[in-house]
Amino acid sequence: MDRMPRLHEGEVPLEAEQLSDLIGRIYDASLDPELWPAVLEKLCAFVPGSAANLFSQDALDRTADRYFSCGYDPGYEALYLEKYAAVSPFFPATVFFPVGEVFRLDDILPHSELQATRFYREWMEPQGYVDAIWCNLDKTATSAAPFVVARHRRDGLVDEETQRRMRLIAPHVRRAILIGKVINLKSVEATALADTLDTLAAAVFLVDADGRVIHANAAGHSLVAARVALEAPGARLAATDPQARQALHESVISAAAGDAALGTKGISLSLPGRDGHDYVAQVLPLTSASRRQANTAYGATAAVFVHKAVLDLQSPLETVTRRYRLTAGELRVLVALLNLGSVSEVADVLGISEGTVRNHLHRLFEKTGTSRQAELVKLVGGFGSPLVS
Repeated sequence: MDRMPRLHEGEVPLEAEQLSDLIGRIYDASLDPELWPAVLEKLCAFVPGSAANLFSQDALDRTADRYFSCGYDPGYEALYLEKYAAVSPFFPATVFFPVGEVFRLDDILPHSELQATRFYREWMEPQGYVDAIWCNLDKTATSAAPFVVARHRRDGLVDEETQRRMRLIAPHVRRAILIGKVINLKSVEATALADTLDTLAAAVFLVDADGRVIHANAAGHSLVAARVALEAPGARLAATDPQARQALHESVISAAAGDAALGTKGISLSLPGRDGHDYVAQVLPLTSASRRQANTAYGATAAVFVHKAVLDLQSPLETVTRRYRLTAGELRVLVALLNLGSVSEVADVLGISEGTVRNHLHRLFEKTGTSRQAELVKLVGGFGSPLVS
């Protein structure tokens, strides 16, 4: 008879304890943004890595915005925003990765090619960074907002264990960021919470452990009245779809047990609507830390946010890439040409020879049926790019 291998004392409980603690801290940061730097430090220790950040970058105008970070040198952070965002070899490829998918730098660009770029030589290498693991928390047609944990040379390259740990916590970081966009309870006094909820476009329900609606904002009342995706028989929140109804019920029950219980099941639910549209429900526990102000005010154990699902728009560059079957190298050259113009500048930024740039350019001409760089710019502009004057 096979036996389970004996665990070293403290190993599994330690990770489970760390994960449970992290989940709680992540969701607390969604309600109190000032907590994010400290949470990122915890995430660095868990993944592990030496620095982490939440930022966004537009793949076309090559500008970036920093939200929260830890571990990075402030001077180099400023340099990235001012100068190196424009030559980052990770955009626009990052925009092409699905929201929620965990990926490594090597999935974007092989390390041998990365080390030849100006970005690596002048920004990564001086700081000692050799690798990073990413996850897009959100994206639009032209931009992405990734969560990144950077690896210093002392950490080594990203391995399978690093990826496994990142996959454990990335979904919670994403949901916390989404929730943070909807409501910031830190700035809300309990007496004014109802008025604040009523200003939100998303439907918001505060419910107890039995799913009984303690409070709903104006959008919530409208959604329930329409009985499109939700209804409230006996004042208990329920999905109109039978399968979704059970999943929502179980999530609300789990929320009453706290962050760890809900975190293991996930809090994002799909709600098929009777109007032909899909809706998304996000369930947030209100049983710990700063979230208790909502709990105290209403006696609720969970907040349920519901909004209509919206498909991500496809990037114009992604459309061009798919339509003309561009290789990763051809796409990097195309983007660099659109931003820099000069073959010599592109060669220096990408760390390749001018001859290689010209070879990629000729293949771009052949694949797209163009003959000049100006025509390439016009072609991208035809797919909705704002680069065309």
